[in-house]
Order: sequence, then structure tokens, then C-alpha cells
Amino acid sequence: MTRGLWDRETVALMLLATYLPLALFWLLYGGAEALGRLGIAVLVMAVWHLIFMLARAQPPSLAALITALAVAMLAPQDLGVLRLVLGISFGVVMGELVFGGWGRNVVNPATVTLSFLGFGFPGFGWPGFDDPVIWAAIPAALIGIATGVLPFAVLAGALLVGVGVYGAGVPLDGDVLPIAGLVLVLLVADPVTSAATGLGRWLNGAVYGGLVLLFATGWGGAAPVQIAVAAALLTSLATPLLDEIAVALWIANRRRRHGRN
Repeated sequence: MTRGLWDRETVALMLLATYLPLALFWLLYGGAEALGRLGIAVLVMAVWHLIFMLARAQPPSLAALITALAVAMLAPQDLGVLRLVLGISFGVVMGELVFGGWGRNVVNPATVTLSFLGFGFPGFGWPGFDDPVIWAAIPAALIGIATGVLPFAVLAGALLVGVGVYGAGVPLDGDVLPIAGLVLVLLVADPVTSAATGLGRWLNGAVYGGLVLLFATGWGGAAPVQIAVAAALLTSLATPLLDEIAVALWIANRRRRHGRN
């Protein structure tokens, strides 16, 4: 029996290629510390994937490398090995593996990990990024759109809100929108956990952009990464509702047209 070209691991490989510009620039500017954080994240995820593979005959996925990259880049700084391992373990198990692995999860495991670390250890500062790392999100997004592994409508919906906010002159921290774009590419536009319908994807991006604006103007003292991760978590939880709204509107439109005929 032959298999089609596009299976789970093909998509994972394309996502790895998509995020390669981000990874290279982040490692270039982060140096040994960034490489060490990435190594810890990959090792912990590999152990948990091995455990679940042996316990449930559940094959590991290369998508774990994507989750490791997002966690290593966005996790609070100076956590130490123990706290980082605890957060990654919670996120990868409760956010992905208990659902049957990547492709069946409801929430991005990196988003779960980062939210757990942020709420569990609020005394640790969130990272900042050099401009070239943030700019590297643009070629990553373009590669993802060109290959079809990142949903264009999610990115475009958030971009429209961001452009509107900038055009309206809403006073924001200068780093909020660029870092929100970085988190958009890494977490919100995940092809598994983002919306599945056309309208739902536009709403998905718009809701994320709206939440970033809400938190940036009303959450005093929050770091840009903290704002973007919180917005990503709430957007992910609302995604099924957005798809439900899109389907309900489609059904209502079909019934209205059918009635006219």
C-alpha cells in the first residue's frame, strides 16, 4: 500500500523548515545560553515521547523540535534547570501527549508550557529579543504561507488588527507589536490548534490581535512576551467557538438561499 506525500511528519518537516530563519538568528544572537535552553527542552521532550511510545505504542513526532524551539525562545529567563524541566514536562504531557500526540492536541503544548511557567513562577523576567530575531519572523511566515503549513488568514487577521492599532495611534510599548508578531508565527498560527474554517481563521487572528491590544493597554507592568503568550492561550481556548460560529453562519446562509429557491 502506498502512502500520500502529505502525512503528519511531512507537515512537521515543513514547519521545521519554516522556523529555520527564526532558529538560526536566535541561536546566533543567544549564543551558548540559547543553545543550552534548546538542548534541555529537546532532551526533556524526547524522554516524555519515549515514555509514551513505550506505554501506548504512540510514535514520536519531529514536531517536538518545534515545541522545544518555541519554549526555549519564549520561556522566562533564569528559571534554572529544575523549573524549566517541570514546566516543559507539564506542557508536553498535558498539552499534547495525553491527547494522542501532535495532530490531535487542542492547545499548542508550547503555549501550555509557557503559561504554566508564567503563572507558576511570576517572579522571573520574560525574555527580550534583538531586532534581527524579530525580523526573522517575516521570512518564517512567508515560507509557511508559501508551503501551506501556516494559515494565511490567521496571520492576516492579526496583521489587520495590528495595522489598525498602529494607524489609530494607540499608545503601546514599542516592543509589544513586534513580539506579538513573533508569538503569532510561533504559537497562534499553529496549523493543528488554529481554526479550521475560513472565517474562523480570520476571526482567530483578529481575536489574538484584539487580546494583545487589550492586555497591552490594561495590564500594567506586563512584559511584551507575557502579554503575547497570555493572548495566545486565550485565543487558543476560544478557537473551537470561532469555528462553531463560522459553521453556524454557513448553515444559516445555506438555509436562507435554499428557502429563496
